[in-house]
Amino acid sequence: MLDARSLAIPRRSVGGTDLKVTELGLGTGSLAGLFVDVPEAQGMATISRALDAGVGYVDTSPFYGFGRAEHLTGNVLREQGTGIVLSTKVGRLLTPYAGSETERAGWVKPLRFEPHYDYSYEGIMRSVADSRQRLGLTRLDIVYVHDIGTMNHGAEGNRRYWGQLADGGYRALRQLRDSGEVGAIGLGVNEVDVLMDALELGDWDVFLVAGRYTLLDQTALTPLMQQCVRRRTSIVIGGVFNSGALIGNGLWNYAAAPRSVLDRVEKLSAFCRDRSVPLAAAALQMPLAHPAVCSVLAGSKSPAEFDQVLAWSRTVISRQFWSDLALSGLLRAGTPLPFEIVVE
Repeated sequence: MLDARSLAIPRRSVGGTDLKVTELGLGTGSLAGLFVDVPEAQGMATISRALDAGVGYVDTSPFYGFGRAEHLTGNVLREQGTGIVLSTKVGRLLTPYAGSETERAGWVKPLRFEPHYDYSYEGIMRSVADSRQRLGLTRLDIVYVHDIGTMNHGAEGNRRYWGQLADGGYRALRQLRDSGEVGAIGLGVNEVDVLMDALELGDWDVFLVAGRYTLLDQTALTPLMQQCVRRRTSIVIGGVFNSGALIGNGLWNYAAAPRSVLDRVEKLSAFCRDRSVPLAAAALQMPLAHPAVCSVLAGSKSPAEFDQVLAWSRTVISRQFWSDLALSGLLRAGTPLPFEIVVE
């Protein structure tokens, strides 16, 4: 077992708030049984291991296992969560499920609930109250609007849901933040355009951007991240391995990766192999070079998997490696890299 307790994980501020998150955070989606069952004891042990190792930021959602992840997270944080920043999400309400399937929407053995989209004022207020009960915690540090956008809803559906957010949902979030019931508000999505729309709608403390600022995909770089720096909106990077493509599982955006993606993964893998740097280590460390980024989330299904992630995050990577990568043509121009290198 990797003993990391003596090595503090640096913290960064969340927007203009008083919150500070560790540069490495723990995502709990995989612990809720995404594609593979994770026994409850194993899930709780994984969260405990991350906290023991110094992780000070945990992200969850009602959607993960249809309540399962929030229950697991709350069970651990109520016992050993002092000083931990917690984020959850709004946009889906859970109601009882009468079916008998043991796998739904990719979740293995989810709780017997089903999600319904609701981004309205009432829906967001109810979602926050429900999450507090599932977690067994009174205060939420960060609340993200989850999965709004055309990727999930299509153009017509998103017009309706965006209308709910603009007409009342955003007001609910501002009210929760202004009253101190939550510490920060933002969006958690897999697409960039909706975040640009959100910046037009109002002021946000932090965006959770999944899969759009990684070694494989720098879609979020411009203009979104430029605007976030200007607006003091921090960015948490999720999906840093692009559903596992960067650790060799052949997935991309939660489905089989197309040939073009697999070819890019192989080029990045060869680049890293030639320099004896784990591809996953470079993937974890690269996003943190951008001034808008405050944390990188990585999911783990077991304490051993978390230890591997922690080791990747602490792998020493030379300036020469990043300099070579900047000249390799494998990244979008303007991508900041560690040691103040920028891809030309």
